[in-house]
Amino acid sequence: MTAGEMAAGGDPGTVLVTGGASGLGAAVVSAVREAGGTAVVLDIAPPSAAPAGTDYRQVDLADTAAAGAAVKRVTERHRLDGVVAAAGIDESGPLAQVPAPAWERVVAVNLLGTAAVVRAALPCLEATGGRVVTVASTLGFRVFPDATAYCASKFGLVGFTRALAVETAGRVGVTLLVPGGMDTAFFDARPEQYKPGPDAKLNHPRDVADAVLFALRQPRGCEVRELVITPSVEPSWP
Repeated sequence: MTAGEMAAGGDPGTVLVTGGASGLGAAVVSAVREAGGTAVVLDIAPPSAAPAGTDYRQVDLADTAAAGAAVKRVTERHRLDGVVAAAGIDESGPLAQVPAPAWERVVAVNLLGTAAVVRAALPCLEATGGRVVTVASTLGFRVFPDATAYCASKFGLVGFTRALAVETAGRVGVTLLVPGGMDTAFFDARPEQYKPGPDAKLNHPRDVADAVLFALRQPRGCEVRELVITPSVEPSWP
């Protein structure tokens, strides 16, 4: 059974997860495996908590040529049913104070790296009737100060995903996931003024991963085009 023919609630098949070593990506890897599927991880760091036998390919997604080559190597070994582009980074601070290479790396990883991975995976996904889930953010629709790199990358990802959905309609399923704040290590390296406050209500990545699994399991012809999942008191939505 291909991913496109799968009944909702079934085995998600083989799913490539970028950023699968930590945070939401790691939660998606666990959710896929618990549902009977196979997860393949692309990340710059090895997955410390992944089950034994998880196929892992080290790659810096800011290097789009390397990202595309890594995906091609994966498709030589695996018949992909899905891609979840969960990798994401941030560099907080006023535009004039964030070094240009750091600013540009955010856009390279979050937007250009995602596009490179999806581009390389498309032939395989078209063959299986598979699905793509991109991970944007509520800051792909709203803006905060000192977040120009992140907002630029996520606004771009929203446009990329919507255009991809139209371009591949009927051949590949495409879902734009829009998560709010999650309780992950994403905020750990930020200066204190850019971290969630001590009373912040954040979603557990496991719950957001369940939403990803829901999108991956839809039967062919049924599309979850955009899926917003936030804490009930999310300050950046709507």
